[in-house]
Amino acid sequence: MTLSIEVLRAPVADDLSALDALIRRRLESDVVLIRQVAEYIIAAGGKRLRPLLVLLSARACGYSGHSHIELAAVVEFIHTATLLHDDVVDESDLRRGRKTANASFGNAASVLVGDFLYSRSFQMMVGVGSMAVMQVLADTTNTIAEGEVLQLMNVHNADTTMRAYLDVIQRKTAKLFEASGRLGAMLAGADARTEEALAQYGMHVGTAFQLVDDVLDYSGDPEQTGKNVGDDLREGKPTLPLLYALQHSPGDEAQRVRIAIERGGEGALVEVLEAMRRTNALEYTREQAVIAANSARALIGHLAPGPCKEALLSLATFSAERSL
Repeated sequence: MTLSIEVLRAPVADDLSALDALIRRRLESDVVLIRQVAEYIIAAGGKRLRPLLVLLSARACGYSGHSHIELAAVVEFIHTATLLHDDVVDESDLRRGRKTANASFGNAASVLVGDFLYSRSFQMMVGVGSMAVMQVLADTTNTIAEGEVLQLMNVHNADTTMRAYLDVIQRKTAKLFEASGRLGAMLAGADARTEEALAQYGMHVGTAFQLVDDVLDYSGDPEQTGKNVGDDLREGKPTLPLLYALQHSPGDEAQRVRIAIERGGEGALVEVLEAMRRTNALEYTREQAVIAANSARALIGHLAPGPCKEALLSLATFSAERSL
């Protein structure tokens, strides 16, 4: 049975309550449209796994201060800004079961409020007063932007390699998970080994999370995932399930998958799903997610026993086993 997200949150429940309050305060603006879009985003919910990772990492390393809550909010703002921009680039109209912000408020408002969130996050990280923290987050946001551009370059490219695909998800998605693990350790003054272990743990968890996202795009229940099935195909994104099906299908079927990638759209979705079924592409991708999650768990074996360590171990499992 898949772990409940509430089980993962339990050890830092008070920190998460403080985080929610801080997010609302930091989203305040005298510009009405910013408040409207920000409130819309908050109401949409979300798992908040990245800020959860900041909180759990800090507490697992013995941190007893409050700056981890500020950095958790920074991480969430950066993540939300990327979602706002992503939905504009992808022309998405559904996220978390509701119309996307760009579908509700327009592309211009989404891009500009995304910019507001980026700039607000940098105001907040300055307040933490650590040049090392600022360096990590500045490098992270730059890497995420590179990942977005790399993904754009791969759109409709059926010759994308698996290595190129993994490079994109490690930059675009896993990098912020990596930063979240590292920041918690840094705040706690953990030794270099522990800091690097939590950073690499985050990278593996983020990789597993994105691999499962790519599986759910073709197999998830829209009522649960809040997204349309086949969006990646419509947008011409060569994700791992699609690349695996392409590489392991016989000639004519492989050609049809190739054409589906190159042309995009949803017209070939039924054929692509059949190719994935015959090649076990979704099962293979899930297996890769489990491998990444197991690598993450192995990295933090040396942490001191406690509820936050257990939650980190469970978070890695959740990232590979989730169905929404």
